[in-house]
Amino acid sequence: MNSSAPNVRLIGTNPTLIWGMTSGERLRRIAAAQKLNFSTEPRGGAALLVAASHVFEPAWLKFMAARPGQVLTLGGTPVIAHVAEDRAGGFPQGLTEVRAEDHRVFYNAALRKREEPVIELLEPAYVRAIERKTYFGAYKGVTDLLTKYLWPEWALVLTRIAARLHLTPNMVTLIGAILCVWATWLFWYGHYWAGMAAGLVFMVLDTVDGKLARCTITSSYWGNIFDHGMDLVHPPFWWWTWGVGLGQWGLALSERTFAWVMIAILGGYVVQRLIEGTFVRLYGGIHIHVWEKIDSDFRLITARRNPNMVILFVATLLQRPDNGLVAVAWWTVLSCVFHAVRLAQAMARQARGQAITSWLTM
Repeated sequence: MNSSAPNVRLIGTNPTLIWGMTSGERLRRIAAAQKLNFSTEPRGGAALLVAASHVFEPAWLKFMAARPGQVLTLGGTPVIAHVAEDRAGGFPQGLTEVRAEDHRVFYNAALRKREEPVIELLEPAYVRAIERKTYFGAYKGVTDLLTKYLWPEWALVLTRIAARLHLTPNMVTLIGAILCVWATWLFWYGHYWAGMAAGLVFMVLDTVDGKLARCTITSSYWGNIFDHGMDLVHPPFWWWTWGVGLGQWGLALSERTFAWVMIAILGGYVVQRLIEGTFVRLYGGIHIHVWEKIDSDFRLITARRNPNMVILFVATLLQRPDNGLVAVAWWTVLSCVFHAVRLAQAMARQARGQAITSWLTM
């Protein structure tokens, strides 16, 4: 913990549960994630006093940690106060008021979006509404079309169930990993519909684990490695085994065509990831998908796993999974070209002295 940072002290109690925990437990986890000491008794020195009557997203605690002598209020009620000396009792008088109702919008680089963080009075009648708000607050703003439009509601239900059952995000990731491997095996033998069903559940769970981690404040370094490692490694295996399974449909590609399709898909996948990594390194951590609005819009359909699965689903529906794989190859190449051009444009602009910044921070 950071010994020079303010202590975090809970004021009052509140038995109402959100995501399976009290506001006090949620605050303890937020404080730990931000490397702040947590207590329920005064310890002297600078402190962030937090009302147990309310619940809020972590961004608010970080916001107030940088504002000594101020108190964040909601409806005139103190929620977080940054005091110079932590003394017994509740919120002191004489602090400068910062109103939550003034609608401050923060940029969340990890979730690639600008929004006003949730802060609400925590009472039993409001729990479901608050959980819904915090869930969508944990959702990425720039992602693919399936994640953004198709399964937010499905994943919300599963996230609530996982929280009630006290499942950890890593448990959810592990269940998804098993389904991912099963889908790979099914594709190998041409069981495309069964494979896509297993893959669909895996893809939804791939959303659930991250939302569960953020909503329950249980993100971890190794959990992120596990989750992102799975995301990075498995797609090439899906496309390869899909191609092998075509023989079961009597639609096997010729050796030459299969080789070129795999070179395009696997090579394009690697090149696209390298372009993304290069952009992040060159421009101070900015992802290529949030540079300009066109990049965020293209992220909806770029040749990643979920958009590619849409192509394969439609092709299989038309009884031509072979054409679907060829279409994925072409779309991968075109997506690579798009991102390569965007990287070149960014480098040219920087060479002319123009700053490269995300449109979401403006």
